Amino acid sequence: MAVDLLLGLQWGDEGKGKIVDVFTSNYDIIARFQGGPNAGHTLVFNGKKHVLHTIPSGIFHEDKVNLVGNGVVIDPVIFKKELDKLEEQDVNYTKSLCISRKAHIILPTHRLLDAASEASKGKAKIGSTLKGIGPTYMDKTGRNGIRVGDIELEDFKDKYRALADKHEAMIEFYNADIEYDLKELEADFFDAIETLKSLKFIDSEEYIYQAQQSGKTILAEGAQGSLLDIDFGTYPYVTSSNTTAAGACTGLGVAPSQIGEVFGIFKAYTTRVGSGPFPTELFDEDGETMGRVGQEFGATTGRSRRCGWLDLVALRYACQVNGVTQLIMMKGDVLSGFETLKVCTAYNYKGETITHLPYNIEEENVSPIYTEIKGWAADLTGMTEASELPENLNGYIEFLEKELNLPITIVSVGPDRKQTITRKTV
Repeated sequence: MAVDLLLGLQWGDEGKGKIVDVFTSNYDIIARFQGGPNAGHTLVFNGKKHVLHTIPSGIFHEDKVNLVGNGVVIDPVIFKKELDKLEEQDVNYTKSLCISRKAHIILPTHRLLDAASEASKGKAKIGSTLKGIGPTYMDKTGRNGIRVGDIELEDFKDKYRALADKHEAMIEFYNADIEYDLKELEADFFDAIETLKSLKFIDSEEYIYQAQQSGKTILAEGAQGSLLDIDFGTYPYVTSSNTTAAGACTGLGVAPSQIGEVFGIFKAYTTRVGSGPFPTELFDEDGETMGRVGQEFGATTGRSRRCGWLDLVALRYACQVNGVTQLIMMKGDVLSGFETLKVCTAYNYKGETITHLPYNIEEENVSPIYTEIKGWAADLTGMTEASELPENLNGYIEFLEKELNLPITIVSVGPDRKQTITRKTV
């Protein structure tokens, strides 16, 4: 069986958690393939909001396997907090949750390194979530990292001490004014490690291969968004992993030929958290309305999201590098009430009109070229069928489908899992 992918096509926060939760009933295994606790996947059902950071978004379906892949970096302390919250809701995760032995571990000193590095940059900060993600991936590629499988080895604490000591020397090098009590942080860390040891560790690439051979259906869940990809995003204002479809192959051990459907999720407008270029960003009443109605603040950081019109140049690029086969549009309900909508269909790049994403999209090089489309006033949040969608919304969707040459099969009209409308099947 091929592995299907579900990933974000913008700068993250597209609503992946909700759609994974909706899709989980169609799959046997939900597998996270990259990122770490910098992700914030929000699910709403039965009138309650749930936020997951590292655990796959299918965890509330107890008959499904939820796998944390080798491409993920795990902070045991944050992971334990997630497990504690699941216990409070009587979720029996011990049977349904498993972790790749090749996943890397975030140490307390990784988080301290992150803070020291960001503080030293002054105005050049990249907007790190300060979760230790970057330093952990740096140790991974530098061949210094500690992996989940190391927890099972007798010399685990020796490996930990050697790396933590190295980190402390690096923290001093940054000469940043940060205060910390490492012994206190380590007490929480090793307590969380004991909790982690109670879970099922697996050789995930073999596990997934055998699952495919036996006909199991698998959905790979991405974190962050394609425009934050370390290679293909708006570098250096990106995350430290491959958030695109290619990351699922390296983050789970799945061959490229085994990828099936690629579900790409995007908002009906655009948002971004933290620093970095954003050609369609709004600083007016329209942008304020999007942020307020859409409740645009980070599920992990709590930071306000920057808002702007939909950028089809960037979205087309994300569809291209991911090989997207189906599109899912989120938060169409947030645009209800706008008399006129704008969609960026091209850029003015150094005096030339282009429709592809150039190397640099800083505001001194790029300005958006807009197409205006009629808005709609109807409240979408109570709608359950595609036939109920207003004519102008359908016009907006059809315009996007034509521009992107891809079908928009699902439209979300609210945060709850029930507020999800299937437009067509392919």
